[in-house]
Amino acid sequence: MTTSTRGTARVPAVLVLEDGRIFRGRAYGAVGETFGEAVFSTGMTGYQETLTDPSYHRQVVVMTAPHVGNTGVNDEDPESARIWVAGYVVRDPARVSSNWRAQRSLDEELRHQGVVGIQGIDTRALTRHLRERGAMRVGIFSGSALPDEGTLLAEVRQAPEMTGADLSAEVATKEPYVVPAIGEKKFTVAAVDLGIKGMTPHRMAERGIEVHVLPATATAEDVYAVRPDGVFFSNGPGDPATADGPVAVMREVLRRKTPLFGICFGNQILGRALGFGTYKLKYGHRGINQPVQDRTTGKVEVTAHNHGFAVDAPLDKVSDTPFGRAEVSHVCLNDNVVEGLQLLDQPAFSVQYHPEAAAGPHDAAYLFDRFVTLMEAERA
Repeated sequence: MTTSTRGTARVPAVLVLEDGRIFRGRAYGAVGETFGEAVFSTGMTGYQETLTDPSYHRQVVVMTAPHVGNTGVNDEDPESARIWVAGYVVRDPARVSSNWRAQRSLDEELRHQGVVGIQGIDTRALTRHLRERGAMRVGIFSGSALPDEGTLLAEVRQAPEMTGADLSAEVATKEPYVVPAIGEKKFTVAAVDLGIKGMTPHRMAERGIEVHVLPATATAEDVYAVRPDGVFFSNGPGDPATADGPVAVMREVLRRKTPLFGICFGNQILGRALGFGTYKLKYGHRGINQPVQDRTTGKVEVTAHNHGFAVDAPLDKVSDTPFGRAEVSHVCLNDNVVEGLQLLDQPAFSVQYHPEAAAGPHDAAYLFDRFVTLMEAERA
């Protein structure tokens, strides 16, 4: 990615999809070129949390909400230390930030962090195209990065695909760190960082959990060196088929029957550890308004998602696995995609979505309480 951070509002820009479709607009954020996988997010709020979610690494995010940036940017809401999206696509960015918490504009933040974007295009048409054709490689070009469009298409088609991408170690912490419990410490949890969001250990800390966040390359010995009451596997980017290391660690956790909780990428890791396959969704689930049913209670939740891969597990039966019986605990009501797994003979479960949901909704926050209940039962 090459960028310039000078004023960009009048600079022409073009978005080129790998199937040859082109959208023309104006630069937003930094000027230059960038490549990634084109995906769309249906959230109408929480754009700052979206931008800083490590799960969006190497993805160009198209916002379906037409008006973006009206509340500006602050230093309190990011989910990590930087913006991770490869590029940003909006229809009508706010010209003026209007919120008492705003410290600068979204455009300024994108330019400061060198994130190439495009504004003024028909994001509805682009979203419909991605729904029909599927997520695909894309490039955004502006300023001096605008030679002839035939050359641009060739560049897009040379960019790496998301299938087969091993990305979790690129976004995870390099060194372990500890998030202390808020109030009385009740439990210790080892959290394997595959692209963890800042709100996740905070949600556990609120429940009296001291969270030891470990790199994606952590071994089972590293996990058990902190003497955990439970083990957590986080969200993260990339193809779960490449995550052999985390799968091996999870299998050791399952062998020891330590209480286990995984979200998003962690759900896919559990699926692989149990012997299920994974596959790439046509265009994925991204946003904060996805309906999911908890099949253990019958309750329907509105949930926050960011995933392009899913677990291939049977919805209609209990499966026998090397670690006992397992079943699909949650399912997406839009398309019947597996949204959660649980073991019936030991304390382990996972969900495909994001129960920490910093920007909301908070329907799924009870899952952290469910994790606490498993650890309490194991201690008792």
